[in-house]
Amino acid sequence: MLAKTSELREREVINIIDGKKLGFTSDLEIDPITGKIIALVLPAPGRFRWLLGKTGEVIIPWRQIKKLGSDVILVELPDQVETNTYVDLSH
Repeated sequence: MLAKTSELREREVINIIDGKKLGFTSDLEIDPITGKIIALVLPAPGRFRWLLGKTGEVIIPWRQIKKLGSDVILVELPDQVETNTYVDLSH
């Protein structure tokens, strides 16, 4: 499926692991030699982060994109899944 970069910005990105909506693409990382897209860039979660002077991005490597649909982009991001499990990281 061919898509224009402007069309990718209009598709919501969803993590297939937990069904969480991650937002919309804000930018693309492109390999300057090959011209291929290497990652999607999304704004970090939190609508009001800019008020606190915090900006961030979620970088999604192309290999983690599972499906480009007509309305959504499905990605597989295990690191973005929130869990309620307590993990002791003090070791």
